[in-house]
Amino acid sequence: MTRADIEAAVHVLRAGGVVAFPTETVYGLGADALNPAAVERIFAIKGRPAHHPLIVHLADAAQLPHWARDIPKDAHILAGHFWPGPLTLILKRTPQVPDCVTGGQDTVGLRVPGHPVALALLRAFGGGIAAPSANRFGRVSPTTAAHVHAELGNDVDMILDGGPCRVGLESTIVSLVGERPVILRPGAITAGQIEELLEVKIDELSDVETPRAPGMLKMHYAPRTPLRLVLAAQWGQELARQVAQGKHSAVLSTIPENSAVPKATAYFLMPADPEGYAHRLYAALREADHAGCDVILVAEPPPGEDWLAIRDRLTRAAAGSDETGT
Repeated sequence: MTRADIEAAVHVLRAGGVVAFPTETVYGLGADALNPAAVERIFAIKGRPAHHPLIVHLADAAQLPHWARDIPKDAHILAGHFWPGPLTLILKRTPQVPDCVTGGQDTVGLRVPGHPVALALLRAFGGGIAAPSANRFGRVSPTTAAHVHAELGNDVDMILDGGPCRVGLESTIVSLVGERPVILRPGAITAGQIEELLEVKIDELSDVETPRAPGMLKMHYAPRTPLRLVLAAQWGQELARQVAQGKHSAVLSTIPENSAVPKATAYFLMPADPEGYAHRLYAALREADHAGCDVILVAEPPPGEDWLAIRDRLTRAAAGSDETGT
């Protein structure tokens, strides 16, 4: 990635174009957050519902007052500790933030990404970049530039290649508009880490009292091939059942492949640690989706807070995968 690439991307953004760029979580599809016409192009490219809010990416926490008002002390504490990094804060918006960015809500999602290319782009641009994940709405998020190109092609004006994303799952989203923090989407930064830092209990998610945020739909992050979560101790039996029905399966499991697995199975051995699993997950789902199988069987991840974000994405992917396989 060169300075000329960054300058070219800034030119595209200032002209109202869209740029796909890497973050430490996933690749984003970005536009000038203060340009409604440019933001609307994001929705058109993704096929994203207009009421679904976007996250505004900033170069540093000093820009918060331009985008948020009534900023609580907790926001400054979290930003000072976790930014740049995979944490999005939901705050009350300022009047300058367009409705199309917030889905018409009085709140806005803000974060400073922890990727050198993203930060270089944001610093050179000088403003906020609204960016959801760079994929069709509801489908598997991209973690490489090749994923973006394969899915969106020439619909994107420019793709900045920053290599594979380090984290691999979308940011943790925390709402700070109520009396206490609420996690709207789990991610690499856990509730326990936030509670320890703020010395306050995280509230349970309430659909009535919390704002809409990315990644909250029941069906999301889904491959086109039907995906089924199976108890880790039972995926072998489920695989045998699929074979008996004449179906070819792809398997994601942390258990090494053995001789009992049929040769027609596309087997993806996943890392046994949550960080490695998260980093690998979306790429593995994309590979499995292109393996020509009838179903993707995923052994359920273990319990525990470190695996919560992974279980969240897989549960939504299972709900959102197309049962027709088309």
